[in-house]
Amino acid sequence: MTTAPAPAPLPVAPPVAAGPPAGGVLTELQARRLGPVRRFFVRHPGAMDAVVIVVYVLPALLVAVASADTVIRRDELSEARVAVLVAVLLGGFVLGGVALGWRRHRPVLVTTTLAVLTSLSLALVGSPGAVDMALMFAMYAVAANRPPRVTWTTFGVAILLVGGATMAWQDDETTGTVEVAAPVPAATAGTGEVPVEEVVPLGLDSMDSVESRVVSVSMELAFLLVATSIGTSVRNRRLHVADLVERTNALARDRDQQAQIARAAERTRIAREMHDVVAHSITVMIALSDGAGVALTRAPDAARTALDELSSTGRSALAEMRRVLGVLDDDGAPLTPQPGSHDLTALVERFRTAGLPVDARGLDTVLPDQATLQIAVHRVVAEALTNALRHAPGTPRVQLCLTRTGSAVEIEVLDDGPRGPVPDAGGAGRGLIGMRERAAVHGGTAEAGPRPEGGWRVRVVLPTTTTTTTEDA
Repeated sequence: MTTAPAPAPLPVAPPVAAGPPAGGVLTELQARRLGPVRRFFVRHPGAMDAVVIVVYVLPALLVAVASADTVIRRDELSEARVAVLVAVLLGGFVLGGVALGWRRHRPVLVTTTLAVLTSLSLALVGSPGAVDMALMFAMYAVAANRPPRVTWTTFGVAILLVGGATMAWQDDETTGTVEVAAPVPAATAGTGEVPVEEVVPLGLDSMDSVESRVVSVSMELAFLLVATSIGTSVRNRRLHVADLVERTNALARDRDQQAQIARAAERTRIAREMHDVVAHSITVMIALSDGAGVALTRAPDAARTALDELSSTGRSALAEMRRVLGVLDDDGAPLTPQPGSHDLTALVERFRTAGLPVDARGLDTVLPDQATLQIAVHRVVAEALTNALRHAPGTPRVQLCLTRTGSAVEIEVLDDGPRGPVPDAGGAGRGLIGMRERAAVHGGTAEAGPRPEGGWRVRVVLPTTTTTTTEDA
């Protein structure tokens, strides 16, 4: 049994870029703190294969040549026999190097093939030659690239083949058999006949031979165990690094997804707030300006009042827009309070000034001390009255009823429908969508649709006992 240096590391990862890829995903190469040399071999596995073959060839060639020289020096062997044995030794050396070139892609097949070649070398020559060195490199590749069950099964097959061949055919003098020239019988003495060489296999009756073969098998077992242990350690380290990389990337993906969800929610909130501010205020401002234009000559005082309310509505809308857009600038967000239940009376008066006949009941209802719920009530009332002002011009009556039960706040807005043709007011239904979203935030419901007797009905129920989500309603 010949000795061999420790197997070189076998990288299995495909070539990867040294820098971080797009999106900030961590790669295994980045997680492993490799020096420039190891990084080069990881990125160029073919170069690593060449190094392994060179590491095998240099000492294996010396072993093969030494074994061949020993065979050549055996005087009792014929020239033909010597040629065959030398060819077997050098052929095993060459086949071992060729097989190592495939160990990365077919490690189990290469290991089994090398174990068979080692057994054949022992059977023909009585020595493994240099093939057993290649076998250790191949066994390392199996342990580094295959699961434990495959690794130890391959290990068992290899040690059975090589160990059995060693016990059966190993020759201490590196010949496959002990060829002893038979003594010339007296009957043939002086006849000039060439004596026939008798091939006598080396038996197991010699204790020295048995001990030598047991030592050889033990060394083969030890070297294969070392190669397997190193390969298993390398594989476990790779699996550990791969698991860390996967966990890190999973956390990064989850963080990015949460950030995207948060951005989408913030965009939705800002869009809803902008709709409330712009659509509601501009609708009131248009109604006030139309009313002021009609009353300018006939009722100057009423026109002046409408214009004052128009200016107040515009300033209020501008302040609201600054507040909503200010959240995009950490340093510029004004610290103004959100509208609440105490602003409902002013809100209704603004719509009355714009010409909407609102009959309001329950504006003095005490709402729960929840800022988000109070904002939701204010926005729902503003949206319902805005829709009535925009889509039911000339309606004789708009009823607003705000009530609080034991477990919910109910808002109901009824109008009797328009009187006369309704101009196209535009809109994409965002107001109703926003109303339903606000109700859903609080676990409530929102209903909007035509009344059987004519007109439009909006009814929103906001539970007061349900924990609301953290949103600006």
